[in-house]
Amino acid sequence: MNNRRDFLKQVSALGALSGLPNASSAQQDAGSDLTWYASGNGGVVGSGPKPSAQAGIDMLNKGGNAADGAAAALFNLMVCDYGNFCVGGEVPFMYYNAKDGKINVFNGMGGAPKDPNAIDWYYRNGIPNKKGIKASTTPSAVSTCLKALEVKGTMSFEQVIAPTLSLLDAGGKKWYANLATTLRKMIETEKSTGGSREKKIRAARDRFYKGDIADELNDYYIRSEGFLRKTDLETHETLMEDAVSINYRGYDVYKCNTWTQGPVLLQTLRLLENFDLKSMGFLSANYIHTLAEAMKLAYADRDKYYGDPAFVNVPLQQLLSDEYTAIRWPLIDKNYASQAIRPGDPHKMQADAGPGEYWPGESGTTTCVVVDKWGNVVAATPSANPEYAICESLGIAHNTRLSSLNTQKGHPNALQPGKRPRITLTPTIVLKDGKPVIAQSINGGDVQDQVSLELFLDFAEFGMMPREAVSAPRFRTYHFENSFNPASYRASRILRLGGLTINSFNESIIETLITRGHSVNGVKGIMGIPVMAYIDQKTGMSYVAGEPKIRFCAARNQ
Repeated sequence: MNNRRDFLKQVSALGALSGLPNASSAQQDAGSDLTWYASGNGGVVGSGPKPSAQAGIDMLNKGGNAADGAAAALFNLMVCDYGNFCVGGEVPFMYYNAKDGKINVFNGMGGAPKDPNAIDWYYRNGIPNKKGIKASTTPSAVSTCLKALEVKGTMSFEQVIAPTLSLLDAGGKKWYANLATTLRKMIETEKSTGGSREKKIRAARDRFYKGDIADELNDYYIRSEGFLRKTDLETHETLMEDAVSINYRGYDVYKCNTWTQGPVLLQTLRLLENFDLKSMGFLSANYIHTLAEAMKLAYADRDKYYGDPAFVNVPLQQLLSDEYTAIRWPLIDKNYASQAIRPGDPHKMQADAGPGEYWPGESGTTTCVVVDKWGNVVAATPSANPEYAICESLGIAHNTRLSSLNTQKGHPNALQPGKRPRITLTPTIVLKDGKPVIAQSINGGDVQDQVSLELFLDFAEFGMMPREAVSAPRFRTYHFENSFNPASYRASRILRLGGLTINSFNESIIETLITRGHSVNGVKGIMGIPVMAYIDQKTGMSYVAGEPKIRFCAARNQ
C-alpha cells in the first residue's frame, strides 16, 4: 500500500505496538509441559506441533542425544505436520558436536531426475509449479534422518520411529496404515541385519532406497507418468559437508552452503557490521531501513550467483570477503530506499554489476531445534511443498521441490540431471568462544533468512531471550526473486520492488519509512514461524521458544 494516509489508518486498526509483549502475561514454564516456550538443563526441543516436540523429548528422557531427538521429531513431523513436511520431503540438518566443537551439515536435499530425456521435457514444457509427481525431486528426508542417526545418534531406528508409529496406529488419513507398514518393513530389516547399530540403520535405509520399497516406488512413478526412477533412489546419498560461517562482532554464525539460501544471512551480517545498529534503537525507522537495504543487496547476489555447488562454481569466498563487503556496504543510502535490483560482481570486485536479473512464497515448511544435556545441538528445517503426489500403497508422499530450479539455461540454479535445487530452507547455529549459544529454524520461504537475521540481532544487539525475540514485531522486504517460480523469464519472477511489509509498528515510524521511498504494507498475521533456542554456557540452562500463536516447545529438566 503506497498511500500514506490509508496505510496509517490500517496501522491504527491493527493496533500498533511500541514495545515487546508483557512478560507477566506469558505462559509460564512448567517442567516438561509443552508450551510455546520452555527451559531446562536436561535438554530442550522446539519442533512444530506438540506430537513432534514430545517425540524428541521422549528420546532425550530415554538417554538419547540431540541427533536421536531430532530424528524422532522429524519423522513425527512427517505425519503430525503433514502439508508442511512429508516422508518424501527434504531437510537441511546441522549438528554441533560438543566433543570436538565441530558443526556438520547433512545435505538433506534430493536431486532432479537423472534421465536427460526428462530434463528435455521440462525445458520444452516447463517445470510444474508445486504440483504433482513431475514436480518432485528424489525423496531425501528419510535418508537424511537415518544418516544423522547413524553417524551422530546413539539409538536404533526402531526406537526413534516408535512415536510416529503410535501416531499412525491411532488412525487418521487413509494412507496412515500403509505408511506404518512401510516403516515396520524397515524395522524388520534393521532387526534382522547382523552387526553394529550403524550397519543395521544403513540396512533399513537401503530397503527404502534400494529394496522392495524402491521397487514399488518405481512402479508408482511409471504408473503416474513421473520421471523419477529406482536408479534415482539407488544413487541418492546424504552428503556430510562443512558449514559456511562468518564472525559477527564475536559471534560465529554458521549456515549451509549455496544449495540453500543460507549464506544470504552471512552476506547481510557482513554489510551490517559497518553500522551501529544498537544506537539506532530496536525497530526504529533507521534500524528497519538499514536492515531492509542490506538484505536487498545480499538477496540480489543470492539470485545471481547461488546454486548447487556440485554443479556450479559459486564465488562464495569472494562474496563474504572483506574486500567485497567494503565496496558493497556504501551502496546503502541512509535516506533513500533503493528501487533497483543491484547484484555486485565479486569476480571483478565491482560494487554494482549493473541492472539486476529479475526472477517468495512457500506454503510447506516446519521447524526443529534440539539441545541435549551434553551440549550437542541440532538445527534442521524440514519441508515439502504441497500439492503432494502420494504413493498410497506405501503411504509415501512426495515433495514438489523441483519448482525451486528454473529453466533459464546458463543460470547457476538452472535445471540439470541430478542437480539439487537452491532451496530456501536455512537452519542456523551460532557459536560464542567455540560454544553454541543459538540454534534457529524458520518457516517462511524466501523470508526465512530475514526472520533469522531479525531474531539473531534481537539477541546479539539487544539482549533478547528467545521468548522475547519470537514474540517481537517483525518486518520483511520482498525486493528479490521468487524461489518458487521456475519460469525462464526473469522479469516475471520479481515480487515487489521496494516492497516492505511490517506488522504492528507506530505511525511515526511508518511515515518516516514511506518518506524514504519504501512501499509499505501491513499485515495482521505472523511473519515466518520460528523456533529459537539459547544455550547459557555459564549455567547449563537452555531456553527455547516458538511462534506463540501456533507452535509448541518442550523442556526436560534434571
